[in-house]
Amino acid sequence: MKADAYLSVEHRAGRDVVCELRSAAPLTLLPVRGATGPAVVHLVSSAAHPLGGDEVTLTVSVGPGAALRLAGVAATVALPGPHGTPSSAAVRLEVAAGGSVAYLPEPTVVTARARHTASLRADLAADACLHSREVLVLGRAGERPGVLTTATTVVRGGVPVLRQRLTVGDPDLDASVAYLAGKRVLATDLRVGGDPCPPASGEWWSRTPLAAGGTLTTALADDAVTAQRRL
Repeated sequence: MKADAYLSVEHRAGRDVVCELRSAAPLTLLPVRGATGPAVVHLVSSAAHPLGGDEVTLTVSVGPGAALRLAGVAATVALPGPHGTPSSAAVRLEVAAGGSVAYLPEPTVVTARARHTASLRADLAADACLHSREVLVLGRAGERPGVLTTATTVVRGGVPVLRQRLTVGDPDLDASVAYLAGKRVLATDLRVGGDPCPPASGEWWSRTPLAAGGTLTTALADDAVTAQRRL
């Protein structure tokens, strides 16, 4: 299945409004009517996805001074296809001057034999803000995960802020203390713009300032609830 979805938000008459919304199964976008503050749109899977062979793209445009909260409502479960074909999901965020976006999907679960690639690219104006969260769950209870590759690229005012690529699903690598240390859940929280946060760390989590601005917090845990609490 191939699908392209699109969402645009603008600031008009003192309100952040959804100007264009185009869903494409299996990705459905549902705006929350009457929301105060930022425009709120929920990500809903209208069919099981991603299955092997699926290619899904979501493009989001946030206009000058507008704010958007784009949140998931249920976990994404990456499943294998009948012929071993990989699946992919790409999210592209474009945020104009003074705009902000919070991209907060629910966890992604990588099931046995799945082969999935997930990418996020954010192009931000020099004074735009981004908050994104990613939670990766390696397999369902008692199963080895398939292979998942994630790629994150953030550019602000033409300056690269973050370029990160991660592949999970190799048993030896995942068990390494230098990688995932055998933990089943990896969670990251990225914030670009707003008040800076100092570096900090604790048991199985750390917060690192980025050279071009922003902070990246990473947490490892045996379950998603604990990982998100550590963020």
